[in-house]
Amino acid sequence: MLQSVHCGGALLRGEVVVETGRGPARRLGRRLAHRLGLPIANGRCAFEVRIAHEDGALLWQRRFGEGGELVSRFRPAGRFPHGSWFEQTGALELELGVDIAGGGWYWILRRLRWRGHVLPRWLAPRLRAGKRIREGGYEFEVAFSLPLLGPLLSYRGLLTPQAAPD
Repeated sequence: MLQSVHCGGALLRGEVVVETGRGPARRLGRRLAHRLGLPIANGRCAFEVRIAHEDGALLWQRRFGEGGELVSRFRPAGRFPHGSWFEQTGALELELGVDIAGGGWYWILRRLRWRGHVLPRWLAPRLRAGKRIREGGYEFEVAFSLPLLGPLLSYRGLLTPQAAPD
């Protein structure tokens, strides 16, 4: 199912749980959520993601409840296991490696660019992100944290494939 979602495009729906950190990390997590179009308040909300192919890239359009939309373009470069995916979301570009374990696909952050400038590793947030199939659904998690501050922002859910997107 993971392969078919990525190869043929998909529409997935369900609920996500959005959480921000505590203390100073909460304030940074809320700012990050706002910039990414996620709900700022902790809790559950409806979630939808459309995955399509466009100009040699995967286009991911994520919608959180009645709120914002987070759009990313994923461009592949090279081949597994040494290749990369470049995720472009507005002014942010992530260079991601892939680890496949236990039937799941897990991102490895290799480099982060903001407005074309590489952020030093010590300044860049840590990323924990992955996806797998569980009970016929698409289970995923995305979490950002900073050393010393801890968790900033995360969202996770179990989505159900819908009829083929338009």
